[in-house]
Amino acid sequence: MIKLNKLSIRRGVRLLFEDANLTVHPGQNVGLTGANGTGKSSLFALFRDQLHADTGSVSIPDSWVIAHVAQETPAVEQSAIDYVLEGDAELTRLQAELVKAEQEHDGHHQSELHDKLAAINGYTARSRAGRLMHGLGFKAEQETLPVTSFSGGWRMRLNLAQALMCRSDLLLLDEPTNHLDLEAVYWLEEWLRNYPGTLILISHDRDFLDRVVTQIVHIEHQRMKVYSGNYSAFELARAEHLAHQQAAHQKQQREIAHIRSFVTRFKAKATKAKQAQSRVKALERMELIAPAHVDSPFHFSFFPPSRLTTPLISLEKVAVGYNDVALIENVKLSLAPGDRIGLLGPNGAGKSTLIKLIAGVLPQLKGKRKEAKDIRIAYFAQHQLEQLYVEDSPLQHLQRLDRQASESDLRNFVGGFGFQGDDALAPVGPFSGGEKARLVLALLVYQKPAVLLLDEPTNHLDLEMRLALTLALQDFEGALVVVSHDRHLLRTVADELWLVSDGQAKTFDGDLDDYRQWLITKDKPVKTETSISSGNNKKKNDRQAAAAQRQKLQPLRNVVKKAEQQMDKLQTKLTAVEEQLADGSLYEDSNKDKLKALLRDQAAIKSELEQTESDWFEASDALETAQAEEE
Repeated sequence: MIKLNKLSIRRGVRLLFEDANLTVHPGQNVGLTGANGTGKSSLFALFRDQLHADTGSVSIPDSWVIAHVAQETPAVEQSAIDYVLEGDAELTRLQAELVKAEQEHDGHHQSELHDKLAAINGYTARSRAGRLMHGLGFKAEQETLPVTSFSGGWRMRLNLAQALMCRSDLLLLDEPTNHLDLEAVYWLEEWLRNYPGTLILISHDRDFLDRVVTQIVHIEHQRMKVYSGNYSAFELARAEHLAHQQAAHQKQQREIAHIRSFVTRFKAKATKAKQAQSRVKALERMELIAPAHVDSPFHFSFFPPSRLTTPLISLEKVAVGYNDVALIENVKLSLAPGDRIGLLGPNGAGKSTLIKLIAGVLPQLKGKRKEAKDIRIAYFAQHQLEQLYVEDSPLQHLQRLDRQASESDLRNFVGGFGFQGDDALAPVGPFSGGEKARLVLALLVYQKPAVLLLDEPTNHLDLEMRLALTLALQDFEGALVVVSHDRHLLRTVADELWLVSDGQAKTFDGDLDDYRQWLITKDKPVKTETSISSGNNKKKNDRQAAAAQRQKLQPLRNVVKKAEQQMDKLQTKLTAVEEQLADGSLYEDSNKDKLKALLRDQAAIKSELEQTESDWFEASDALETAQAEEE
């Protein structure tokens, strides 16, 4: 187990937390929360022996293997899958030793190493790495590409895959969803829920925390407090605790009243669409969690747009893509004030491309895009964080937008985004990703947009800032289009969902729970549907459908049967080789060439057997799924 005893950590002269006591039992999934700068990452550094306690102690079993996500990816030419495989340090070590043993013609050591590789499933490691990469959004053809060919965000996914590849006892994850799309987030959730070791997770995604962790460790006021349950349970417990403080209680009541006003307002105009009803439920729940965030440093609201008209932007039979090749075609969209659209779709389907088209950043290949006269469009994307003036302060950035505004008004405004006191006058260059994201949002809000386009706006934002953005968007009068892997944001701000997939962009008839189910089933075999008829026609159709289903399942049955036959043959060959290896005379110097050949044969047969077993398992699973659908 992990045990902290009266632990205190300082960074320089600053005390992060003190007198912390904590016990984490093997197999627990723990969420570590708290405002930026409270010491979460420092605690991770302590676990990894990169930082030492000022007072107190931390105890982790010496035998534990600790995995974490590297923050930098070396610019290496090795293939992506080989880079991921390096996450299993023992596998890498054994493979290196095997190469050396072969070079030295050490048959006994080679045999020992092959046994060790088999014991750690080393012969299926490559397929395991491939599954990890696939789950995180990589295509099969990308596995062999060099690491240097990937962008920064995709390299971070490789780092995450490398950490998951490690057969660890303790897994430390710091904002693992930042560079993922929603499909990969869903996959990672399930992977972590089945992770057998101990997990400590830093995340600002409340839905992700809710589904993965069973305990919250919250750091505030230089203290560490443990809450049982997931993040939602923590919010309610913290709200109850704050309610006992009179000043906080009064502020809670004002916050509840404010949220209740837009819940009531939205209820009155909500459609019967499933996503709209999901939004009602999400807003109602916000009444419960708001009291837990009364001490948030972030409070802001959108100004009324400088000009509104209908439609604000319209797309008519538009195609958009790159290098004259359409990624999405036949898009029809009319944005009016009050529209709130969330874009869904697999990675690479074109969600960001569609946002760029609406923003006017990317021209259409065909069709018409019309934009209302004199409207302001605010477009948030991650690359804008790097386009800030590094020498300028947050205040100076605002002054660039409005030379006439008073300094006190601008400082009050930017203070709502967390830039208070000296922070408002500090140069932007050294700012963290979260601070830069807050500043970019502040600049967009200040421009009074009629159309707000947000592409992953919550990356780098902590939970309090995410909540403040969610609250501010409730009163936004213009049109909103958002891409986000933050499901809480989508549930609370989007009335309508669009699905971008297979070259199309169209409304999605459902909510996020339906979308999750769509992701699960989209790659499964299509269920044969029988037409509804009566009498003899119905029987005939049923027979035809059953025959069609049998015909459809036959290829899967053939694959399963062939794999079973191949496994039998390989097992027979492996037994024969291992019987020869049992002959003691084989290890004499005169037989070293024969020994080496037999060891190579053994390794090759084992590898082929493992792959065949994997193929058999996948085919059997697909057959079982298809048969279940038939029933």
